Amino acid sequence: MADVDLTMKKAGEGAFARPAKPRLTRRRLLAGGVSLIGLTSAATGAYAGAIEPLGLVVTRYALTPPAWPADRKLTVTVIADIHAGGPDMTLEHIRRFVDTANGLRSDLVVLLGDFRAWYRFKTEPVADADWGRELARLTAPLGTWAILGNHDWWHDPAGVRRTLDEARIPLLENNAVLLGAVGQRFWLAGIGDQIAHRVAPGQFRGVDDLPGTLAQIQTDDPVLLLVHEPDIFPDIPQRVALTLAGHTHGGQIRLPLIWPYFVPSQYGARFAYGHVIEDNRHLIVSGGLGTSIIPARFGVPPEIVHITLGA
Repeated sequence: MADVDLTMKKAGEGAFARPAKPRLTRRRLLAGGVSLIGLTSAATGAYAGAIEPLGLVVTRYALTPPAWPADRKLTVTVIADIHAGGPDMTLEHIRRFVDTANGLRSDLVVLLGDFRAWYRFKTEPVADADWGRELARLTAPLGTWAILGNHDWWHDPAGVRRTLDEARIPLLENNAVLLGAVGQRFWLAGIGDQIAHRVAPGQFRGVDDLPGTLAQIQTDDPVLLLVHEPDIFPDIPQRVALTLAGHTHGGQIRLPLIWPYFVPSQYGARFAYGHVIEDNRHLIVSGGLGTSIIPARFGVPPEIVHITLGA
């Protein structure tokens, strides 16, 4: 396992303009992804399909956003986009990342949705009970908390909710909880998925309620917000110290000049991956663990994110 240190200490401004319309549909991503793999050399294709998806890195960030007290230290392990199922997220791989996550000994563990693999190339199913038992092994003093992703909503939200409930992992859906000891408290909030329901080709209706969720915050303690898709970030107020997102897989297949067009975001590369700062608001987007549409990764290995706040 590799360790990547991406320590952030100073704020900057975002440099990407808002695009006029979404660039991505699942059909385009599937067709484009298959074409990209076909155009690469045999060696690159083998690496993207059989080597990189099986790796694991821990990506570390240390930051103190403006809305987070400097004397309030908190460590967070972020796990996103598991997509349980072979060839690249077998039960053995899930056990390995759970062991790695527990070894970080964070104060808090958060799961950012998309728990099952649904793509047509799946070679080995992982039963809900099996991945649920592995996630139940995650330990942290302030608990393990989850939100749902778009694939959870599109395929079997009831089944995923049941599995998380059996694993005793609380699900945040447009609500917030106050955590921590006196003098070290913070709000952990999670919103519903932004593209939960397909209403037409390329059009979706969400179940997210950002205003309703933030209205539940009754003290001046800092706020940590969980979202699946990062596209809501322009609407998040400065009251939120840090927003955590997944969904994009960091682009999943990052070939020069081409990959931003296949990021599943209406903003292209703007919120594709990593630590984003705009107007003193902070967002961290995880590259996630599993794969979507096609079982391949290139240039963005599976990762667990470890964050130190109040660094």
